[in-house]
Amino acid sequence: MSMRSILRLCVGLAMYVAPLLPVVALAQDSYDYDRQANFGAIKTFGFKATPPMEPVAEKTTTYDSPLVRERTDAAIASQLERRGMRRDDRHPDVYVVSHRTYKVETIYYGPYGWGGPYAWGGYYGPGWGGWYDGGPYIYQELLGTLTVDLEDAKSGSLLWRGVETKRVHETSKPYKRDKRVMEEVADVFEHFPMAGPVATSGKH
Repeated sequence: MSMRSILRLCVGLAMYVAPLLPVVALAQDSYDYDRQANFGAIKTFGFKATPPMEPVAEKTTTYDSPLVRERTDAAIASQLERRGMRRDDRHPDVYVVSHRTYKVETIYYGPYGWGGPYAWGGYYGPGWGGWYDGGPYIYQELLGTLTVDLEDAKSGSLLWRGVETKRVHETSKPYKRDKRVMEEVADVFEHFPMAGPVATSGKH
């Protein structure tokens, strides 16, 4: 294979993986909780109705549906039950309130792709990026944020909140969506302040 062919192959590979890199950077989770709350005393949980989506989020998603919400609630219930809690929708200690929001992330790539003229660490020497002269282009993807709140059933005060933002795989098959929702919810509960055997999400 000629050097020119190798360079073109590497540039093509860079163009292929470029859209994937920002996803890794953007996938993120966060959490917060009431440090005065006695999470060990929480024995039961119930679900509140999902609040309406924000107008902007509603316009940008085709992924949110009752089926996805059912998967999400089942995954949340599994995480809490693994921590010794029991579902009781009539008289719970805490209510679970979850909702999703969406946004379209726009990523701009210049004439040298994602890495500029010295991408890939300059493996083939300065200037190899010039082989790609396709000009700038725009890549868009849909990001979804899952927020899970636990509220004191008596006072309504917020005890814990977990947030996870990831890429939405709109064309996934149902069984793959099941798996992704389970992993997403496991990530949300990774730092939940309650002892007990828990499912891992594969993150280290």
